Amino acid sequence: MNTLARLTATALLATAGGAAAAPPTTWVASWQASPQPVWDAGFLFPTLIPGHLEAQTVRQTARLGLGGGKLRVRLSNAYGRQPLRISAASVAAGAGRPPLPLSFDGHSDTLIAPGKERLSDPLALATADLQAVQVSVYLAERTPLQTFHWDGRQTASFAAGDQTLAPALTATATTTARLFVSGIDVESRADARSVVVIGDSITDGATASLDRDQRWTDHLAARLAPQGVAVVNAGISGGRLLRDGMGEAALSRFQRDVLDQSGVASVIVLLGTNDIGWPGTAFARTEPAPTLAELQAGYLALVERAHARGVRVLGATLPPFEGALPGTALDDYYQPDKDALRRRLNDWLRQDSPFDAVIDLDAVLRDPADPSRMAAAFDSGDHLHPGDAGNRAMADAVDLQALLPRQVPVTTP
Repeated sequence: MNTLARLTATALLATAGGAAAAPPTTWVASWQASPQPVWDAGFLFPTLIPGHLEAQTVRQTARLGLGGGKLRVRLSNAYGRQPLRISAASVAAGAGRPPLPLSFDGHSDTLIAPGKERLSDPLALATADLQAVQVSVYLAERTPLQTFHWDGRQTASFAAGDQTLAPALTATATTTARLFVSGIDVESRADARSVVVIGDSITDGATASLDRDQRWTDHLAARLAPQGVAVVNAGISGGRLLRDGMGEAALSRFQRDVLDQSGVASVIVLLGTNDIGWPGTAFARTEPAPTLAELQAGYLALVERAHARGVRVLGATLPPFEGALPGTALDDYYQPDKDALRRRLNDWLRQDSPFDAVIDLDAVLRDPADPSRMAAAFDSGDHLHPGDAGNRAMADAVDLQALLPRQVPVTTP
């Protein structure tokens, strides 16, 4: 029975009995898009967003991991250099559905200081597990865009004026980036909890089918929702473990994107490919390659911080990437010495890592006849990122008992 059905059944029982007590609930993170700083025009990739917005509405779709009786939306000004004025915001329980206004301490607008975020007041909107909702944000003032999530794998729309309460938006432009909205929590049953997956573009969903929820975390969410567990995606395309990339290093953002998430019980770490692959490319032409010891120390630091909060932490081996990104400015991403480091790191992860368990994604995705390459059936075609079938195979490889033993407690900031 999904969350919406459970809530309906509870309401019917209360109506029939007249005195039935409401079941206990808790807040859990149900969706996330990790904030990144907007880069300048000289970077290798376009931002996909305008330089500023003024008197415009942005509408974005987010698929929840778990549903619940209420939700609250997190808005971010993480990398803003001036206060961010949100003039109005709303949530609709799906495309074409009537939006409900969000409030912030009882007000329809809010001002978010540079480097901060803002959580809306709880909104009584019943949602089901794996349900898509639409969040609209209106900016009345001229607002430079300095914080975003670049690779949303979901089409968002811009519209003129305040259309936050319009069931159907009159769009003037679209983007696949995300703006302002960095998380959604739901009020769910008391034993609900969340799993956070922190990673790079493989987790972010690069090359997954657009608007179809085909990231590997989406497939994992479908496996876990019946057990009352949400999966939230803390992937950043171009993300790295040790150094900043197209977002802050995982060592820097781990608190915000993992430990500060409501109801987090476990985290999966799939990071290191860009640490190994970036040096010597157009991304980091003169940067030295990391050592095995540096990568090991980075993983250990994440594990220690997770364990200090009572959060279980799983690591994942790095998939193969020989021949990556052919015909692009990054066709030197793969080198034999980089693959040698990846293999040494994977051997350590399997045999002697500090993680509570290891998911062997390398073994899942590699070509048995050529282990430095991804199997053709799982390859998106760029030899670095899995396609939809590869993403499903990754999710199916997760041992749910290793991920969430029954004794693992929930921690809520």
